[in-house]
Amino acid sequence: MANIPNMATYKNGISVTEANCGTHSTHTLTPSHTGDVDVERGMGRAETIVSMPSELFEKLYLTPKAPHAGSNTRSFANPTPLGFIGFVISTFTFSMILLGFGGASGLSPVVGIFLFTGPVLLFVAMIFEWIMGNFFPMMIMGLFTVFWLSFGLLNLPTLELGLPFATPSDPTGLSSQGYNAAVALYLIVWGFALFTFFIFTTRVNFVFAALFLIVSIGSWLLGAAYFKVSYGDYAGAMLCQKAGASLLFVDGVLGWYACFAMMAAEMRLPLNLPFGDLSHFWPDTKVEMKSE
Repeated sequence: MANIPNMATYKNGISVTEANCGTHSTHTLTPSHTGDVDVERGMGRAETIVSMPSELFEKLYLTPKAPHAGSNTRSFANPTPLGFIGFVISTFTFSMILLGFGGASGLSPVVGIFLFTGPVLLFVAMIFEWIMGNFFPMMIMGLFTVFWLSFGLLNLPTLELGLPFATPSDPTGLSSQGYNAAVALYLIVWGFALFTFFIFTTRVNFVFAALFLIVSIGSWLLGAAYFKVSYGDYAGAMLCQKAGASLLFVDGVLGWYACFAMMAAEMRLPLNLPFGDLSHFWPDTKVEMKSE
């Protein structure tokens, strides 16, 4: 009679070993069906080691590979592409309307994208990035969640936000100096916030860094457009708007590329789309984190 392997000699799950900035951490992935079923079939589970290169990790999660406390990075699906989809749909739609594609004019018909599509996808991704311990993607998803929510409210006609600035010649107040100067400052501050994030993206890859640099400049140009409107320079405002929208359109293209590359890697398509790894330009940082 054949001997049934002793299940006690096997690890019940898959051991995943990661090389993290000079350290090694091991996570165990526990399958849903183990133990008695395998004993009855006379099968044992051997240990399987799966190693993910730093470049692939940074392509999938858009964050430097670093030690994590716990095994949550292997317990959930990668949420980064989901957040990217929310960002790209919002940015691409916004830029095309500002450029007047197909005769489009005004953002009120698509305000739902800025209030729901983008923010909801970004918020869900942010929560799971937080659970998984991915600091930088969590910050990015949170940043764009509140940006699109606030920008959507600015373009919600029912709020009539320009009424405090209304005059007999401008009953909506949307052409007033006070209203447009305030929106311009809002966009300029956002530009500085985005540029701050750009500095940290230079630690990850070229596509990610270019995306943040372009969106920073685009935000400043749109802020300049609102300043031009506040002073009655409508020709200059249109020029700044077109320039800013063009940059955001390019940003949308980069976003689609990044999202497609991440999904292709997750779906194991035989494609090796370059991201331009920048991490090797930075010195290695050794950080030790212990999980309880």
